Amino acid sequence: MSAFTKITATETRIYLRTPGAALLGTLFPALLLTGIGLVPATRKTSENYGGLPFLNVWAPSLIVMAITVMGLQVLPSYLAGYRERGVLRRLATTPVHPANLLAAQVLINVVVAAVGTALLLVVAALAFDIPGPRDPLGFTAAFLLGTASIYGFGLLSAALARSARAAGGIAMVLFVPAMFFGGVWVPRQFLPDVLKEIGKYLPPGVQALQDGWTGAGVQPLQLVVLGAFAVGCGALATKVFRWE
Repeated sequence: MSAFTKITATETRIYLRTPGAALLGTLFPALLLTGIGLVPATRKTSENYGGLPFLNVWAPSLIVMAITVMGLQVLPSYLAGYRERGVLRRLATTPVHPANLLAAQVLINVVVAAVGTALLLVVAALAFDIPGPRDPLGFTAAFLLGTASIYGFGLLSAALARSARAAGGIAMVLFVPAMFFGGVWVPRQFLPDVLKEIGKYLPPGVQALQDGWTGAGVQPLQLVVLGAFAVGCGALATKVFRWE
């Protein structure tokens, strides 16, 4: 068993001892969809939403929530907390490089977001007859690049912050616009055209997720922009990250 596998297994056990973050990432999007879906008006078709029910159009925004909460709230706090408590410094004195711990935390939080998204798709299909992604390849590409772009911001927040509390504050600056432009708080159909256009290219790429889900066709430029965010933030975070 490699050092990365061992440390991932250990981190997973620690992560699950306080399961609040895992439950939030896996269950909350599906629960919120269920709660909103129980309102009959959200299941009626409307010309305001292109002839679809509000629930069908809004569901991709819940994927934005699953990705953003884990990438900009949970991940930076964990990583900055490890540095604040000296865990990374002590680990650096062992043969296991602390980068393994960071990679393990990223992997765990990506898995939680992926499980939350999968559960959301299942509940949407079984409870509300919302079809699954009609462009699975485009949807998967949008999810992976959108997740990588948001987690890049999360790593950068953890790299810049001196404490877990500060990391949460820095990440919040990114969290609020990500949720707003992602249509979580206000349906994107109600936003001015200029804001909708901006939101198409901001992480985690709600428009690309929606296009992949409905089969409208994911625009390559949106994927390229998400990839650029991921690479740029990841590279910058690697450069400025401090182990202690």
